[in-house]
Amino acid sequence: QVQLVESGGGLVQAGDSLRLSCTASGRTFSLRYMAWFRQAPGKEREFTAAISQSGSTIRYADSVKGRFTISRDNAANTMYLQMNNLKPEDTAVYFCAASSTWGWGSNDFWGQGTQVTVSS
Repeated sequence: QVQLVESGGGLVQAGDSLRLSCTASGRTFSLRYMAWFRQAPGKEREFTAAISQSGSTIRYADSVKGRFTISRDNAANTMYLQMNNLKPEDTAVYFCAASSTWGWGSNDFWGQGTQVTVSS
C-alpha cells in the first residue's frame, strides 16, 4: 500500500503564492505517475497537473498553465505544486494522486486533501 499526505494549503490573497507538498510512504516504487487534482465547493474533482516518474512528461490543465509548476523529488518521495498568481477561482481542496499508469481513478492512491482558499 501507499499513503499520500498533502500539506501546504492555507488562506491567501489573490496574487499570492503557495507551495503544496505531497509526501508518499509505503510501496513508493509503484509511484510512476503522480498528479494533483482539485475540487471546488459544489463542483466535480478536476485534473490540475501531472508528472511522470522521471519528470520528463508534465501536463497542466489550461486554467493553471503559466501559473502552477509541478515537480517531484523521488529521493524524498515528495511531489510539489508551486502555485503563483493565485486567483479566487483556484479555491479548492487539492488532492495528490499516484498510479502505476498515466491515469488516476478510484483504484489508485489518493491523499486526504489540503484546503486552499484565495480571497479577492
